[in-house]
Amino acid sequence: MHKTARGSQGRQRRIMMLILPMGLIATTLAIAPVRFDREKVFRVKPQDEKQADIIKDLAKTNELDFWYPGATHHVAANMTVDFRVSEKESQAIQSALDQNKMHYEILIHDLQEEIEKQFDVKEDIPGRHSYAKYNNWEKIDFALKIVAWTEKMMDKHPEMVSRIKIGSTVEDNPLYVLKIGKKNERRKAIFMDCGIHAREWVSPAFCQWFVYQATKTYGRNKIMTKLLDRMNFYILPVFNVDGYIWSWTKNRMWRRNRSKNQNSKCIGTDLNRNFNASWDSIPNTNDPCADNYRGSAPESEKETKAFTDFIRSHLNEIKAYITFHSYSQMLLFPYGYTSKLPPNHEDLAKVAKIGTDVLSTRYETRYIYGPIESTIYPTSGSSLDWAYDLGIKHTFAFELRDKGKFGFLLPESRIKPTCRETMLAVKFISKYILKHTP
Repeated sequence: MHKTARGSQGRQRRIMMLILPMGLIATTLAIAPVRFDREKVFRVKPQDEKQADIIKDLAKTNELDFWYPGATHHVAANMTVDFRVSEKESQAIQSALDQNKMHYEILIHDLQEEIEKQFDVKEDIPGRHSYAKYNNWEKIDFALKIVAWTEKMMDKHPEMVSRIKIGSTVEDNPLYVLKIGKKNERRKAIFMDCGIHAREWVSPAFCQWFVYQATKTYGRNKIMTKLLDRMNFYILPVFNVDGYIWSWTKNRMWRRNRSKNQNSKCIGTDLNRNFNASWDSIPNTNDPCADNYRGSAPESEKETKAFTDFIRSHLNEIKAYITFHSYSQMLLFPYGYTSKLPPNHEDLAKVAKIGTDVLSTRYETRYIYGPIESTIYPTSGSSLDWAYDLGIKHTFAFELRDKGKFGFLLPESRIKPTCRETMLAVKFISKYILKHTP
């Protein structure tokens, strides 16, 4: 009798454990996705500090989502500024810009329309992983799509691809790194990550493309064969998994992760402000409701901590770190938190110059290059600066296509060209690392 009661309790507990996640799923599904009907994206170029201040003032009284630069306080004279504004506020913004004789253009007239137009590539075979389409982390049936893809890559290339779980996210999604190269051999390695900012979808698309092309062309492409014969690649295909899922299911414009912030109703930390690289040196990153919130402490986020622990434990192998973002067509290197140039600045600039030249040979896409601080805008707590200060002396950040026509909503038809040209630059950087690092 006693045993039966205990068995019954155990069964009830197991049933409750099964019911609980479904309850959580139901709660998540109950939140209606955000719509962006008739929302606009403006582009303004303030001619002087007075006009820059007008934009900053408008941001105080209106909800502006800054696409470029990433936050209000970066706005400066002669800078191209892109921001999203609601339908309700767009007329007032337009009037204010007209009154102050500020030149502007409307890049996107109806954001919801553009979001829907992104999906302009038809699936060849439904259900098959496509490299010409954006891939969600999870399908409707909650089968993990990118997770399933990592398994498929291992099964298809067991001699070349292995998967390492480096940690998990706040919402308990796994963080997987794919290692590409000869197994059980410690050699020079390059670490690459994508999707640290959730809404930058072309970034994870590139990491998937890289893994696919590297494995597919090994033994056929001379450069890729040489690289994989002599070095390893560690790929984190989606850094910010929770945020990426949220950007698919609830809010296409979501940038941060999904952690709860103490004493605030606002959710999420900007993972690329959460690293211990002059973490608190740039003002205006301490508001938990701001898109570029730095978190409560360096490495406060589970994703950041998993990443830094992995890099530290493989520091003797990793000779280069490359991170992929969008948009603006730039190839960046340290520093973001100071105008001081790193000791090997000339070397980094040379690699970036040739890398952008090589990239342009495919479709004549023009990238600019340089240190983060002077080329894009000052940042603190970035993964790039952290990796450099840790001792990885070749660190680069790609800001992929485009320059603002589509912004974060690059259509699927542009994925393949973007990946093909970026692959040329990544191969060049990899060859350089193989040849020039000890």
